[in-house]
Amino acid sequence: MCNKAVILAGGKGTRLAPYTTVFPKPLVPLGHRPILEIITLQLMHHGITDIVLSLGYLGELIQAYFQNANGRFANLNLSYIKEKKPLGTAGSLALIPDFHETCIVMNGDVLTTMDYSQLVSHHKAHEGILTIGMFRKPVNIDLGVIETDPDGAITAYIEKPTQQYNVSMGIYVYEPEVLKYIEPDTYLDFPDLVSRLLAHGERVVGYSFDDFWLDIGRHEDYALAQQQFDSMQERLLPTDNPIPYGEMNHVDHLLI
Repeated sequence: MCNKAVILAGGKGTRLAPYTTVFPKPLVPLGHRPILEIITLQLMHHGITDIVLSLGYLGELIQAYFQNANGRFANLNLSYIKEKKPLGTAGSLALIPDFHETCIVMNGDVLTTMDYSQLVSHHKAHEGILTIGMFRKPVNIDLGVIETDPDGAITAYIEKPTQQYNVSMGIYVYEPEVLKYIEPDTYLDFPDLVSRLLAHGERVVGYSFDDFWLDIGRHEDYALAQQQFDSMQERLLPTDNPIPYGEMNHVDHLLI
């Protein structure tokens, strides 16, 4: 098991406006906790002792929140890196000064029941330079889909089918060797990094997960997360969480 994680918390979250006009997306609340705190507690539960928060838009609010956490993260080595300019979903990793070991990297807006220990074990067993958490996602096509043969003759007409795709969960395991493919101070998004790794013959592995996962970056998914959080609280919040639910600084205190 690795003991280090990087949480990418620097995006503007434009799809969640107007919430993100006031808060950075990782601080939007579920119940009385921001999603970023839930992620942090989950990682700690699975043995992570060193977390780096990669900050950008309204990053000072994230720092203020954790600095006023009343000792809830006293056993965590928590540090920050700050983008002076947007570097994309992979470029900011070049800013980490001590990236010398296997590391979980994940987005700061992911709600999931994933066992991160199992993810890392899968990564180690399959010996990839990078492992991508995958979720099977149904995609509804609201049109009639036509299939044809090479001569253009119609062979099938499927009304509003549902397709299944493996999608990225925004949760990854990196080996430090990935850094040689990331230029310092240069914008690089994660899909471009994956393409670069594959073009150089590096081994990139997928980890299939089929329990609960939501990317709360869209209004409809954030609304669904809010609806489901109370009923799933025991599964989403670790049992070794030192602070009972509700006994914490509310996010809106940062605005006072």
